[in-house]
Amino acid sequence: MFKILGEFLHTGMTKISRCQLCSMDLQHSHTLCDDCWHSLPWYKNKIIKNDREINIACYYQFPIDRIIQKYKYENQLQYQTLLAHCLMNLHLPKVHAIVPMPISKERLIERGYNQMLIIAKIMSRQLKIPVWQPVIRSAQHSQKGLNRLERIENIEEQFQMIHNQNKPYKKVLIIDDVITTGASIGALAQALEGLGCSQIYTACIASGAITKSNEI
Repeated sequence: MFKILGEFLHTGMTKISRCQLCSMDLQHSHTLCDDCWHSLPWYKNKIIKNDREINIACYYQFPIDRIIQKYKYENQLQYQTLLAHCLMNLHLPKVHAIVPMPISKERLIERGYNQMLIIAKIMSRQLKIPVWQPVIRSAQHSQKGLNRLERIENIEEQFQMIHNQNKPYKKVLIIDDVITTGASIGALAQALEGLGCSQIYTACIASGAITKSNEI
């Protein structure tokens, strides 16, 4: 009963709340008005990084770039619903679980939250599939001064599988905020494969380096 009441109150507040960007028109479930929602720098396509297809919601341009920065680094969690809906606006595959990009314990203490875990929980409720966290991340070391191969090896060493998984999911969706080289996604996918995942998909909110060479 309390859950139903909470959802009713949330729906009611959404209907009377103003858009999180323009503060003029009423917001919808994604917290923006129609004009601001359609004006986001949508990409809604796939790119190839490290031989993996990655579904991208937006170009890393204004205002989505600033929204991600505020959400990720400035503790402005009011943007969580908007960013979750950006991912859910993609043509996502049917999977058994959502795997948010893990962050190290040190980064978690510093920031206070895993930004992608929060988004994963919103998507989990909407899509009715569980959030799965079978991989932990050790200290995230600086990549400065390393060549490409050393950077990849450095990132791969950061991801550690939790082997006491009773029943690993076979089809999973990795979600992340911004993709650059794709090394972190590749390392996480490799760890999931080691746990027995056979179909691994990836979706990112934004990419700042979309070119014709890596579009599908």
